[in-house]
Amino acid sequence: MCVRDQRQCCGPRRGCCRRAVTMTLLDLWLSRSISMCLLLQSLVLMALCFPSASMCPKGCICQRDPHLHGFNVTCSQSRLKEIPPSLPVDTVLLRLDHNQIGAVPDQAFHGLRLLRELNLSYNAVETLGEAAFSGIEATLQVLDLSHNRITSVHKDAFARLKARVIVDDNPWHCDCALQQAIGGMAHNHEAAARVLCRSSELRDQEGRPFLAVDTDLCNLAKRTTDYAMLVTMFGWFAMVISYVVYYVRQNQEDARRHLEYLKSLPSKPKKPDEADDISTVV
Repeated sequence: MCVRDQRQCCGPRRGCCRRAVTMTLLDLWLSRSISMCLLLQSLVLMALCFPSASMCPKGCICQRDPHLHGFNVTCSQSRLKEIPPSLPVDTVLLRLDHNQIGAVPDQAFHGLRLLRELNLSYNAVETLGEAAFSGIEATLQVLDLSHNRITSVHKDAFARLKARVIVDDNPWHCDCALQQAIGGMAHNHEAAARVLCRSSELRDQEGRPFLAVDTDLCNLAKRTTDYAMLVTMFGWFAMVISYVVYYVRQNQEDARRHLEYLKSLPSKPKKPDEADDISTVV
């Protein structure tokens, strides 16, 4: 590392060249340290800007949204049969459309406190429980449930949601629970207007918009239950009366047979002593 001619390097003193070598090595070490720091800084920035492979579910694409300060997670057409369990906690947009998801478990999105848009359209969801969207009520703005197989929902499934809910093209069964769930969506009149009754407690309502149902289906169900209880009680009462009548008639028949049997028995013959006593008296 030192120059060949010590005189050109440091003059007559030989230790000067050694100091020059040390300084050169020190400069080299500092340059490498700075390079490593820059590399680490770049890796940190990449880690902040892009989710790691462990954070992004298999079959999904995760991209950071610089405007919403979170991730856009796209899992469309990934042949998913259930909601991915490991989603980035700062997901703001989640697309799960065009899959084979058959159910939305309670609190499936509980940890996603920044979620603004959830697309579950074109799946095979059949029903929704009370806590299906628990934990995202305050932030969710759009919920797309169109083109599923939803027939029934819990009466409180949409109660605390402030989001715009899209429920087109589902085979709804119009009953008391759905009427209560729709009643909890007073702020979402457009979604309620798009609910069509594929089946209903009232047959004349099948194929009609749900909002056209003027009957209180909850009271109808209560009346139906009361009628069922009344019919059941009447049936038990009729069975008891029938048993009593049968019992009385059976006893009467047994008593008649016993009486006929007694009449058919021969009378006892009189003793000789009794005959003599009667003649003596006479």
